[in-house]
Amino acid sequence: MSSTAVTRSQVGVTADRPLRVREQARDAIALMAFSATASVGLTVMLFVLAQLGR
Repeated sequence: MSSTAVTRSQVGVTADRPLRVREQARDAIALMAFSATASVGLTVMLFVLAQLGR
């Protein structure tokens, strides 16, 4: 983890207010969902390519 402060540029979120745990949890879940989707998509693509190569 970096010790550099990061601010969000979203409407309604100001730079002087730290993120709430709820917002951090939502961001973490979104990142995990994206990662899982990307992993499954890559796995399916490689599986299809392997089947086409037979």
